[in-house]
Amino acid sequence: MPASPLLVLPTVADDLQRVEDALRRSVVADDAFLTQVASHLIEAGGKRGRPAFAIGAAGSASVELAPVPDDVIMGAVSVELVHLGSLYHDDVMDEATTRRTVESVNAKWGNLQAILAGDYLLARASEIAASLGTEVAGLLARTIGRLCEGQVLELQHTYDVGRTEDAYLRSIDGKTASLYSTASRIGAITAGLDRTWIDAFTEFGLRYGMAFQIVDDILDLAATDEQLGKPAGHDLIEGVYTLPVIRTLADGGAEADELRSLLGRPLTEDEMHRARAIVRASGQIESALETARQQVAAAGAVLDACDGLAGRDAVAALTGGAGHLLDTASAIVVACASN
Repeated sequence: MPASPLLVLPTVADDLQRVEDALRRSVVADDAFLTQVASHLIEAGGKRGRPAFAIGAAGSASVELAPVPDDVIMGAVSVELVHLGSLYHDDVMDEATTRRTVESVNAKWGNLQAILAGDYLLARASEIAASLGTEVAGLLARTIGRLCEGQVLELQHTYDVGRTEDAYLRSIDGKTASLYSTASRIGAITAGLDRTWIDAFTEFGLRYGMAFQIVDDILDLAATDEQLGKPAGHDLIEGVYTLPVIRTLADGGAEADELRSLLGRPLTEDEMHRARAIVRASGQIESALETARQQVAAAGAVLDACDGLAGRDAVAALTGGAGHLLDTASAIVVACASN
């Protein structure tokens, strides 16, 4: 899986622990069972990449990288709750049985419970955002809408061998990049940054989120089950054709024709492995990785222009984390090519 998106400085690690504690408190309900279900993926852990972006943006306002204000922590919590709620719903749609190495909520308690618990997490996120002001509340509401739009765009092209690169990019803009963008923007807003820097961090988060999803899609095609920590080739089996697949099909030729003959329907295990092999041999894994590099470069250029920010260490952590994402993906792609 993609590496943690923020190079964690000691003070950032302390703030992320504050996020962890606040996450647990935020899902405590009057009903003990609802608390248990809503806490399930929080207890399973995670990289907390989106909260890290909120903290990183906020930390850029301070030379000392002192602990960020409580409003930043709660803004980070609201974003992570939206992410977690979307995972509950995703697992129902995908009929997933595991998530973060533990049994998924839908597998453990059922689809109805998973849907309602996901709704509860979104409701708690909205309540927290409202406590931070109308701008943050409106921003989070719009982001939830963008997540839905991105996911619907993906569903519209399930098993679609004619899916275009533009359709793919619009989908990941909504379903993934929008939440990184919002995390960064909320961190900047709640830290009281100037509007110029708020907009810069918003763009940075969007660009990084695009790169993050492209890399995630690359690894589903290039990495092993062990490297991913889950079965590889899931997207192909689910009929979700990502950037390397789209470009392989667009290239034409005998192998593209063979790939097209395999796709457009559910695959057997052997067919999935053959489809992966075709894409891996096409050169389009590397092409997609270059697209991710371009997104990261554009993200870095936005923050490089932020000369008026005091906390340059926080900015360096964000841009360094983006570079680390690419280094991890590149190493896996190179290892894949040598096998």
